[in-house]
Formats: sequence, structure tokens, C-alpha cells
Amino acid sequence: MKTSDCDILIVPGYENSGPDHWQSRWERQLSSAWRVEQENWDAPDKDAWVERIAQDVKRARKPIVLVGHSLGVLAIAHAAPRLEPGKVQGAFLVGLPDAERPEFVPAIDRAFAPIPRDPLPFPSVLVASRTDPFCDYGKAEDIAYAWGSAFVDAGDAGHLNTASGYGPWPEGLMRFAGFLKRL
Repeated sequence: MKTSDCDILIVPGYENSGPDHWQSRWERQLSSAWRVEQENWDAPDKDAWVERIAQDVKRARKPIVLVGHSLGVLAIAHAAPRLEPGKVQGAFLVGLPDAERPEFVPAIDRAFAPIPRDPLPFPSVLVASRTDPFCDYGKAEDIAYAWGSAFVDAGDAGHLNTASGYGPWPEGLMRFAGFLKRL
């Protein structure tokens, strides 16, 4: 699949992805990419986020590939059972946060936990860092297997966001292109 063959829905996490974040850069570079906007990026409500993803999937005119980061990954997992069967061709998921941790970000709706463990109804890949402050590597690997996702070890990469040095993230874009090619 080529990027022109699908709608690429960018699903950022808590506080959105700023202009230098790899998701924002991809959105600008890929003509078929657009962001799933949220009512309140700073006080995420799980049901509202899931509903927005479902609405955007429904209004898309082409097959869909979801690109989630951080809390956007969890929102996609929660939304998956509600999405029109066959419309989503795949999901590229990066930086899963562990919403089941007791010290999880207080501003985030506790309903993001528990993390869904049912297999995702579309092909997916989960990219995880060995030094992500928001999720232990072993937990991310366990969730990837539960979801039926291909698991990618990003090494020592923090949360794979701008703060950890991942603005352009060319390796991620190459991996995404490879994922699309297999769809």
C-alpha cells in the first residue's frame, strides 16, 4: 500500500504532538495524513477520544492506517472494537503508556485503564523503547503479543517524542513505509 492509497490518521497523545514532533512532521509531509483532533488535549476523556477516532474513521473515504503515539495508542486500542470492520487496514503504534501504573498522569482519565488485551482487528506494529519513562519494556512487549502486534525494539529511545530527541525520526518513517508496503 502507498500513502496515496489510504487516509493516514495521526492520533497524538496527552497534550497533543507539537510542531517538531515526528507525528506533526509526518502529517505535513504525507498528503493523505490528517490529525484526529480532540476537544481537550490537556484533560483527556477516554470516551470522548474513542468517539472522535470512531467518527474520523467513519468519515474517511479511503482505507485507513492509524498512527498513534503515547495515549493515542491506548485510545486506538479502546476504539478498535467500535471501528467499522475492514475499514482500518493497519495501525502503527509508538510509545505505549502504562495507564495501569498507580502513579500514572493524574490529569488523564483513569478509564484508559485497564489496557485492552483483546487482539486488534487489523494488522499492527508496536514500537517500544527500553528506556520509556511511561512504560516498562516488558509490559509493552506483553501488550504487543496480546494485541497480535509485531513488536519493535527501539533501543534506548525514551518516550520516542521531541523531548527524547525524536523530532524528524527518519528511522520511524522508514519503518512505517515498510509496514505500509506489507499491507
